Amino acid sequence: MSSTNLSPPQPPEEDAWIHTYHKLLPHWQSQSQSLSQSYQSTIPISISRVNQVDAARLDVEMSAMLKEQLVKVFSLMKPGMLFQYEAELDAFLEFLIWRFSIWVDKPTPGIALMNLRYRDERAVEPRGKVRTGLEGPGLTVAQKIWYCVATVGGQYMWARLQSFSAFRRWGDSEQRPLARRAWMLIQRIEGLYKAASFGNLLIFLYTGRFRNLIERALKARLVYGSPNMNRAVSFEYMNRQLVWNEFSEMLLLLLPLLNSSSIRNLLSPFSKDKGSSSTEDDTACPICLASPTIPFLALPCQHRYCYYCLRTRCAATPSFRCSRCSEPVTAMQRHSSVNNLDPKQ
Repeated sequence: MSSTNLSPPQPPEEDAWIHTYHKLLPHWQSQSQSLSQSYQSTIPISISRVNQVDAARLDVEMSAMLKEQLVKVFSLMKPGMLFQYEAELDAFLEFLIWRFSIWVDKPTPGIALMNLRYRDERAVEPRGKVRTGLEGPGLTVAQKIWYCVATVGGQYMWARLQSFSAFRRWGDSEQRPLARRAWMLIQRIEGLYKAASFGNLLIFLYTGRFRNLIERALKARLVYGSPNMNRAVSFEYMNRQLVWNEFSEMLLLLLPLLNSSSIRNLLSPFSKDKGSSSTEDDTACPICLASPTIPFLALPCQHRYCYYCLRTRCAATPSFRCSRCSEPVTAMQRHSSVNNLDPKQ
């Protein structure tokens, strides 16, 4: 029987594992870096457009309330004095809101009620772990300053420029060519700004980011301040407000179309004091409810009015109807005479 000589395995070199480690280290580093980047990538979030629009509306209402209280302080001063400095007053209030909210890394009152805050969208690389997609640094000092310059200084300068150009009548054809060109330039700038704002509004409704041009230019995005916080304004309150607003708008639309005399005649059968109303017809003018000093009769119904009351109503309304019987008034007749007719036309 033949035997084969089996050589024992050779031991690996002492530095073989070191060469293998250095060979695989770049691959491990690239894999770990890609995993960390995918883990820390920004989570796509959707911020309610209604919340953002409501926040802007609440800020406007807050500014109006502050302005109303400030005007009451100067109510005893010369009338019309604050009207001359209305632009400065608005700029001062906007500056106060900016100083005590955005400058100190706090949201404005409307933004706080909607559980929102500003985030710097230019800081693409997140710092630390991303869990909800709402993480991110606030606005930088430069963004805060530019926000103040645009919202406070820009609006103030534009309001003053418009009032000055209107006072100087730059738009009149009799003005100098330079003033006329400046007026046309102002109108074109305003038109371009409105067109750009409308385009930004369409983009905002589609993407839900950046309500206005200032936020888009500064890359200041509104995100939720807390992921588990509900809206501070309840839906029950909002529903009541919507119902009341719609009801008030309906009344403002219908009341001018209704004639007070026709409503009075419609409700006259339900009146309890009919005797007093009949005696009142003979002694008082139905417009001013006083005894006529110069009594005139409305023809053809022959109800008695004051001359000035009836004359002014007929002159203001060609199709004036009698306040008592709703019959069209075609002429006027002095109560003491029979043959003196005065057509209302």
